[in-house]
Amino acid sequence: MTTFNWSIHDMKRQTSDGLVTVVHWGASAVDGDVSASIVNTQALERGDSFVSYDTLTEQTVLGWLWGKIDKAVVEAALTAQIEAQKTPVTANGLPWGE
Repeated sequence: MTTFNWSIHDMKRQTSDGLVTVVHWGASAVDGDVSASIVNTQALERGDSFVSYDTLTEQTVLGWLWGKIDKAVVEAALTAQIEAQKTPVTANGLPWGE
């Protein structure tokens, strides 16, 4: 079973009012001993409801992020990375010993 973890690594904000304009995020997946991860950045604009920077939670920012990106597509990409590690279609090496 694959477990997904989403996190916010950093944010850029305006100092005048605390408006968050850029979110640096990561997502990872673990299935047994195999793992995969994605790190990316997403720009944000002011929404209809403003949340004060001092009261933001990671869940609030993740909600904003998921409103901008397709969470299911990211998790599918992570799952594909894990499957590629479990059943590789290429390999490196030499047929003789060193």
